[in-house]
Amino acid sequence: MTRVLTLTLNPAIDRTVTLDRLTPGEVHRARAVRDDAGGKGINVASCLADWGVPVTAAGVLGAGNAAAFEALFAAKGIEDRCVGVAGETRINLKLVDPAGTTDVNLPGLTLDPATLRAVRAVLAEAAGPDTLAVLAGSLPAGAETGLYAELTAELKARGARVLLDASGPPLAAALAAGTLPDGVKPNRHELEEWAGRPLPTLADVVEAARGLVRRGIPLVAVSLGAEGAVFVREREALHALAPAIEVASTVGAGDALVAGLVAGLVADLSLADTARLALAFAAGKLTRAGAHLPGREAVEAIARAIEVRVLTA
Repeated sequence: MTRVLTLTLNPAIDRTVTLDRLTPGEVHRARAVRDDAGGKGINVASCLADWGVPVTAAGVLGAGNAAAFEALFAAKGIEDRCVGVAGETRINLKLVDPAGTTDVNLPGLTLDPATLRAVRAVLAEAAGPDTLAVLAGSLPAGAETGLYAELTAELKARGARVLLDASGPPLAAALAAGTLPDGVKPNRHELEEWAGRPLPTLADVVEAARGLVRRGIPLVAVSLGAEGAVFVREREALHALAPAIEVASTVGAGDALVAGLVAGLVADLSLADTARLALAFAAGKLTRAGAHLPGREAVEAIARAIEVRVLTA
C-alpha cells in the first residue's frame, strides 16, 4: 500500500479572525477567533487522514508552540516525523469578512544547516518505492531556492514519487532541474509566474500546463478558484467544476485539492475520477473551518456532482 509523506518546512498556526466587515485603518471587534495547526503539507496530511489514507508529516516545528500540531497529529493518527527546534512556529492571520479572506503571513523560523540535515535524514529514512511524497509550501529563511529540486532528486533516487506544490523561484528551480517531480499543482498565478505571461483564458492555462507535461512532468493540476481546476497529462486534459456550495472558510482549500489529488493517485483512479475527488475534497473543505473534510458520504456526494469536461487542442 502506498504511504504518503508530506513535508512542510514553513508551517504555521492559522489564526482565523471573523469580522463583520474589514475596513482598513479602523478598529475592529472580532466575532470569533480560532487557531488551526497548519502549513500546506500539514493541511494535506490532515485532509488525507480524514479520508483514511495513512500519512506521515515531516517538517520543522518550533518547540514553543508545538502542542497544537502534536494535538492534531494525535487526534487524526498522523505519524509525526517533524524535527523540533527552539523558538515558535509562526502565526498566520486570516481575517474573514463577507468580502472574503485577507491573509497576513508572518515570517517563519530560520533553518540552520544542522536542522536541514536532520530533515533530510528523516526523508531518507521514511521514503521508499511505496512512498508518494508531497513537498508543499514556501521555503523559510536558511533554505536555498533549489532545495525542493534537490529533495526531489533525493526522494526519486529512493524510488518515491514526488508531488510538488510550491511557487516562485523554488518552483522555477524545481522545474528547471535535471530530475523533475512526478506532478505539480500550481494555481493560475503561480503558473503565470513560471510561464512569464498572463494566462487569462482556460485555453491559455491548458497550453501552459501542456508545456510542463512536454518538459517531462507526468501530471499537472492547476487550481482556478471558483473556476475549478485543470488536470493535464500526456494524452488527456480535463476541466473539473464543483457545484455551488456554502462557504464556511477558504483556509486550506487549495491544500485539500492537493490531498484529493493524492488520494486519487494512491487509489490508482482514472484522471477523471481523480479530478472529481480532488474538487470534492476542496469543495468539502470549504464547508468546514480549518483544513478538515466532512464525512466520507458528504465528500462522495460532492464528487458525484462534479462536472468534468474533456478538453481538446
